Amino acid sequence: MNRRKVAVVGAGAVGATFAYALAQSGLCDEIALIDKNDALAKGQALDLAHGQPFFPTVSIHAGDASDYADARLIVLTAGAAQRPGETRLQLMEKNASVVRSVVQEVLAHSAGAVLLVATNPVDIMTYVALRCTGWDKGRVVGSGTVLDSARLRHLLSKHLKIDVHNVHGYVLGEHGDTEFVAWSMAHVAGMPIDEYCPICGHCADWAAERRDIEQSVRDSAYHIIDYKGSTSFGIGLALVRIAGAILRSQHSVLTVSTLLDGQFGIQDVCLSVPCIVSETGIFGIVESKLAPREQQQLSASAAALKKAINELGSTGRCFF
Repeated sequence: MNRRKVAVVGAGAVGATFAYALAQSGLCDEIALIDKNDALAKGQALDLAHGQPFFPTVSIHAGDASDYADARLIVLTAGAAQRPGETRLQLMEKNASVVRSVVQEVLAHSAGAVLLVATNPVDIMTYVALRCTGWDKGRVVGSGTVLDSARLRHLLSKHLKIDVHNVHGYVLGEHGDTEFVAWSMAHVAGMPIDEYCPICGHCADWAAERRDIEQSVRDSAYHIIDYKGSTSFGIGLALVRIAGAILRSQHSVLTVSTLLDGQFGIQDVCLSVPCIVSETGIFGIVESKLAPREQQQLSASAAALKKAINELGSTGRCFF
């Protein structure tokens, strides 16, 4: 295994943007771009390679399934794009076929990598990938709500007029319509956000502002898709953050999607909760104490995802 090699599956907008940001990060020494459209992968790799004088030394090339064998990290971005007005859950059947096909190739090459899934709907695709691989649950990681949590911090930063790096908060649950902000875990300088905001002087009605911020986070992807057709920059950078935690064994706390096995009272579904991410993937889950309403929201999110998984299984096609 090349401990600093990353195989990127899917050379479209998300895969190429991730590869572009990854190349500049200095996190890896080899990037293999893999796509069913070989010409696209070659074009993207060549275009990126021409920028090598401007970023840290890294080998960039169009790859194939053989690159899975020695990769340290495989990042799955391939799949159908979300169309305007289409929910993430509507994507599940067509993208489950893509995920299953890639996983079969990964298994055929006896890959020892961590698999990072970004294909939407990401929680369901993470579940599909995990069941298809049969690997330890920590080794299959979904990008989850890492981007949603970043969107939350961005909006809170604007509202509070405080540097985004000093504003902390988490979005939990599904990466999609049932996600929610865990306000009990949000803070500024160690001060709970619900104590800070009423006295910060930036709004007359913090409860209303809170609802608006949460809805804006939830609707962000839909707005971007309406404006430009797809999201790519935010998720590309979020994937670099997760990749860094794995490649550098950082033990970072990130809201990635993982299989719950009794944590938070939830079983047999992948969704986002605070996880410790390190070189083996998910090292552990931080089972934070949630407010009663937040626990209900997490359970409702899990129920919605389980229903979608059951619907996927009821199509008669073997995805798991």
